[in-house]
Amino acid sequence: MLRIIEKTKIWFIASFLLIVIGIGFIAVRGLNFGIDFKGGTEIVIDMGKEFNKAEVDDVIKKYSPEAITNTVETTQLAIKANNLDAGKVSELVKELSDKYKLGDKALVSQNEIGASVGKELSKNSLIALGIAVLGMLIYVGFRFELNFGIAAILALLHDVLMTISIYAIFNVPVNSPFIAAILTIIGYSINDTIVIFDRIRENNKKMRRADSVEIANKSVTETMARSINTTLTTLITITAVYFFVPTVREFAFPLIIGIVSGAYSSIFIASPIWVMLKKRKAKLV
Repeated sequence: MLRIIEKTKIWFIASFLLIVIGIGFIAVRGLNFGIDFKGGTEIVIDMGKEFNKAEVDDVIKKYSPEAITNTVETTQLAIKANNLDAGKVSELVKELSDKYKLGDKALVSQNEIGASVGKELSKNSLIALGIAVLGMLIYVGFRFELNFGIAAILALLHDVLMTISIYAIFNVPVNSPFIAAILTIIGYSINDTIVIFDRIRENNKKMRRADSVEIANKSVTETMARSINTTLTTLITITAVYFFVPTVREFAFPLIIGIVSGAYSSIFIASPIWVMLKKRKAKLV
């Protein structure tokens, strides 16, 4: 039987250090909010045929190093950037037109995204996140007990903070797909946590004379293989999507971080927190 709970301090310190480093980066330079939050320019260029995206990206980076590009319908390229003014757009379209022999109607669309849209997006994102967390707390608390619900929500908070920390450390742009990914991570992580909590509840009935540490260790050991196999299967799929489907990389990248963090928190964060809450309740009684 694995001794997970006895090493709680190690798991907590490892997560705490990474999160603190991430918060430090946020305090020093802030998160790298992309066009969806700060506003900017979005253009779509029709290349007329399938093209080498990496080669085209090299041209675009000369005008906007932080531009985000995605292929649309195999022959079009969508470009988002917060520093592309009308002059740069004209120069960019002209260079691409000359290099790839594009027609006069190569520029399909050009839209300006205001910062107010980003503020509204931020507000709605926080509301969505709050509703999701509250709903899960009610569900887990009703299905199990309040201690399980609190432990699950703290584990979810850990996953969100870990993902944000990685973004802050590596200065990855934060756009709307990041919010969708965070909500997906929460759903994935809570499912993994519930599997372990369900086993803890079963073993709690069977092992009435055992303490919470032994029950948690046994439950985690029994579900460890399932958690690892599920995580690896999902991770392989999402990683393949990240490398071979460039259009959804902004969504896939935070998912990769969140899936790893979610598997870690379900085993090494949620269960130890439940044990701590259980012991605290016993002392109060």
